[in-house]
Formats: sequence, C-alpha cells, structure tokens
Amino acid sequence: MTTTREQCVALDAADALAPLRDSFELPPGTIYLDGNSLGLLPRATPARVQHVVQSEWGHGLIASWNSAGWIDLPERVGDKIARLVGAAPGELVVADSTSVNLYKVLSVALAIARADAPGRRVILSEHSNFPTDLYIAESLARERGFELRRVEPDEITAQLGDQTALLLLTQVNYRSGRLHDMAALTAAAHATGALAVWDLAHSAGALPVDLNGAAADFVVGCGYKYLNGGPGAPAFVWSHSRHAARMDRDDIRQPLSGWMGHAAPFEFTPGYRSAACSRRYLCGTPPILSLAALECGVDSVLAAEPLGGMAALRAKSIALCDLFIALVETRCAGHDLVLASPRDAAERGSQVSFTHTESGGAVMQALIAHGVVGDFRAGSPPHAAPASPDLLRFGFAPLYTRFVDVWDAVEQLRQVFGSRAWQRPVFRHRGTVT
Repeated sequence: MTTTREQCVALDAADALAPLRDSFELPPGTIYLDGNSLGLLPRATPARVQHVVQSEWGHGLIASWNSAGWIDLPERVGDKIARLVGAAPGELVVADSTSVNLYKVLSVALAIARADAPGRRVILSEHSNFPTDLYIAESLARERGFELRRVEPDEITAQLGDQTALLLLTQVNYRSGRLHDMAALTAAAHATGALAVWDLAHSAGALPVDLNGAAADFVVGCGYKYLNGGPGAPAFVWSHSRHAARMDRDDIRQPLSGWMGHAAPFEFTPGYRSAACSRRYLCGTPPILSLAALECGVDSVLAAEPLGGMAALRAKSIALCDLFIALVETRCAGHDLVLASPRDAAERGSQVSFTHTESGGAVMQALIAHGVVGDFRAGSPPHAAPASPDLLRFGFAPLYTRFVDVWDAVEQLRQVFGSRAWQRPVFRHRGTVT
C-alpha cells in the first residue's frame, strides 16, 4: 500500500527533529534534495559573517586575531566536527580544501608505507571513487613510484594483499550512495599490513561516524555538504594518534609545511619545526570569514544533540530514503527508472540514485523547473571500462527535509514523466556545473 500525502504530513507532525528546519533559509516553493552537494544556508550565518566583517575586522582590525579568537578557529571548529565523527578534542583541524588535505595525508601514509614495508607499492581504491581523490592519488603514485589500482567495491577485500600500501575510500560513494563499512574495511586493510585513508565528504553530518572506534588511520572531509558551511567552505583533516610521534620525522612529515603548521609560527625562525598536534596540518593563514560561516553550519548539526544527535538524524535519513524509493517505484513505475543505490538501508548513505535510460540530465533540469532540486551525474561512455549510466541523485538532509517534501518531490517527478516535459529542447542544454 502506497503512503499517502496525509500520512507524510502526520509523520512530520510527530518528528522530534522537525523544528530544526526553521534554522535554515529555503526559497519558497522549493523542495531541496541536493544537500549532498551543497547544504542549505543556516539562518544564523549571515549575521555571524556580518559581525566578523563589520565588528571584528572593521573595528577590531588586526587585534581580532587575539581578541576575537581568530587564530583558534581552525581548532575550535575542528573540535566541534570531532564530536560528529568520533574523534577526540585536539585531533581534528579545519584547513584548506578536501583535495589539498588528501594530498597531505596520502603523502604521510605513503611515507609510512615506504619506511615500514618498502616492497608495498599499491594504492587500492574503487573505480567510482570521487574523481579528485583518484586524481590526487594518481599524481602521488606517479611521483613516488606507486601504482593506483582501481577495483569494483565488491572486490576490495579480495584485492587487499602483501602489495597493498594503503586503502583509499570515500565512506559514502558519491554516485551510488553506497555506504562502506569503515570498521570492517579498515580492519581488513590492517590485517594485510596496509593503512586506511577515508574521505567523509558524503557522511560527516549525515550519519554516525566513529573514527577512533574504527581505528582509521587518516581522514579528510568536506565542510559544505551536510555540514552546511557554504560554497567552498574549508575542509577538515584527522589522523589517528598512533601516527603523531612519527610525523615529526623529516621523511614522514606532511609536505605542505607552511608557517601556520609551525610549532611556534610567530617566532619567525628560518627552520621549520612541526606543531605537535592537529595544527601540523595547517599551512597558510586561516580563511576567517569562511571559518565563521562553517562554524554556524556545524552548529546547525550539533543542534540535533538534545534531540538524539546523529543517531536520530540517521534514523530519519533512512526513513526518508526508504519512503522515496518506495514512492518512486510505485508512482513512477513504467518510466524506466532503475534504483542505483543499495536497497538495504544499512548499506546506503543519505542519498538515493536512480538511472534513466535516455537523458538523466534533461530529466533533472525539468524536475528543477518544477521546484525540486536534485542533481545529475553523467555516466561514462559505452566504451569505458567499466561503463556506467547517467544518474539522478537525491540527497536527504534530515535537518531540514520533511516527509511531505519526499511525497511532493515524487509527485513532481511523476508529472515530469507524464507530460514528457524532459524532452523539451530547453532542458537539453547542460550548464558548466551539473
């Protein structure tokens, strides 16, 4: 039996997390299912950024590095993110972009592998890992004499072996939404003598993560998706405490040894001496305006703590995704939509992807014109190995997505197919950003 709109309204009325939606800006008439690409604007962010600009910068000037605590923002915001991902205070820091942070931790991990097991030369990842992760890994592999080996997700455990230096995975696959078991795969990597490097871009703020419990080695993550930090928000980086002492060695130290990562940056000494904590991952001057916006975004997630925290957010996320899958497969049956995400919620992050036989991009553009914002990812060409189809991706941020939004989104999708609106030429144009 199909869930009705009235039943969705009742689910929202009973949802303890529902009041958190009022903490975000959302254009009228818009159903936003793209929080896995860019989170909504928290209502607190504009005033916070304006205060930093007008008061702290405008009046406090350079003194605000001390008086307003600018210098501590990377660690302060890092400690807040740590509460969401199972890290201890002082272990995680906000810095740079995900790509830059990945370069840092992969460099360290490869240096450790070279020191401990010189014969290991394989970086193992999956074919559909996020491209920037593969690009960074490929460039480092080429530079340092390693091999980047890409396999299908079901082949990962079998491919781990005595040649594997490190395993590089994104916890939630950006295309399919498949959720990797961090603890199990990290243990499998360690059992073969390999290190485990994880990207939390599509999981931090969306589902419970326990970095120390999983004994991960190195982690990077994104600030502008489920953490609602704003476009281009700074990223974060973490390493397990067991690696800290070794990272003081010149042959293992993270390579971007900028002044902010110095043990005493304002001594201005000519020789580099690494900080002994998470600050070792800092490089240049922190972006204060972006950090202030990110702190508001992280606070918007932490606001769920009194209501059950990440466990409650995860439970709602699963319910939203399950409802979406069920409604699409019943109300949009016969329109060549095929589920590309795991049906089992335990194997899925907070997004659902469907393939469409013809033009996923045009379908998504027509849906956006109907007020439902998701996104589209192009498939690979037929001759590629492995080939992949176009994807319609829908991200469900439980902080602000309602059950009635799910019902209404599927109704609009049904209308797009019923009217064949997606076949109009106007929806065939593909913008630079998709």
